[in-house]
Amino acid sequence: MGKTNQQGAAARPKRRDYRQKWAFLFCLPNILFFLVFFVAPAVVGIWYSFTNYNGLKKMDFVGIQNYITLFQDVEFYKVLFNTAKFVLVFVPVGYVVALGLAVLLSADAMKGSTILRILVYWPTLLSTIMVGLTWKWIFGENFGLLNYLLEQVGIPRIGWASNPGAAFFTTVIASVWAGCGTNMLIFIGALKQIPEELKEAARIDGANSWQIFRAITIPHLRPVTFMVLILSMITGFKEFAMVQTLTNGGPGTATTYMIQYIYTTGFTKLRVGYASAVSMVLFFILMVLSFVQTKTMDTTENG
Repeated sequence: MGKTNQQGAAARPKRRDYRQKWAFLFCLPNILFFLVFFVAPAVVGIWYSFTNYNGLKKMDFVGIQNYITLFQDVEFYKVLFNTAKFVLVFVPVGYVVALGLAVLLSADAMKGSTILRILVYWPTLLSTIMVGLTWKWIFGENFGLLNYLLEQVGIPRIGWASNPGAAFFTTVIASVWAGCGTNMLIFIGALKQIPEELKEAARIDGANSWQIFRAITIPHLRPVTFMVLILSMITGFKEFAMVQTLTNGGPGTATTYMIQYIYTTGFTKLRVGYASAVSMVLFFILMVLSFVQTKTMDTTENG
């Protein structure tokens, strides 16, 4: 009997190792994809940032000269300010819109919520360029739907692309509309996990809907809120195709954000080494912001 148990115990590790090998084999394509298309380009980008590579043949090692030039570049600071301003508006607006839609479309009294959820999520399935062209048609200065409607009620046309404030407004609205569907579904899933018993107990104690939302819903959504804010922040810093289609970074550099600046510097001005240095700075900024938010979240939960 004891010998049988020993044989069974010895067979279990072998069986576990066999399963682990198969699990690794199934994960291998994704691991290779990650190494080839993410890790390798990142390593190459770090190397380029220490060279004067122009995308063709010139590639001499220049040390930290690109970084010295970067931190003395007035245009870089202007683009960084534009990006930070965009993120500071895009993230909270997107959060409020996504959470509001989730609360509205997860309510039991809401009829046709399934169709409405599909319609809200639909833009995320489309090409970003296609979405950008749609909003460009809406906000077009000479042919846009919105200016046409304004004229019908006696309001002068608005220079959506030529006015810096209006151009910034269009990039925020279009980006929020394009990305709120995913965050809405995340919030809907989290809302479904909140125990109804807590809400019923609060109603019995005389709490109204707003008090229930503030005291029960918001605290239970805290982990999901943290994730949505992090993802939205990263999305905001990486915004490119939508803005490129809508305003092309104009007027001037009013809506030129970090990724556009990197793209223009690297592929239009053929300063690939310098653009790689900008990319490394952007990576460092995102890493620091994510670290700060993570620590803040841990402190809030433990406190």
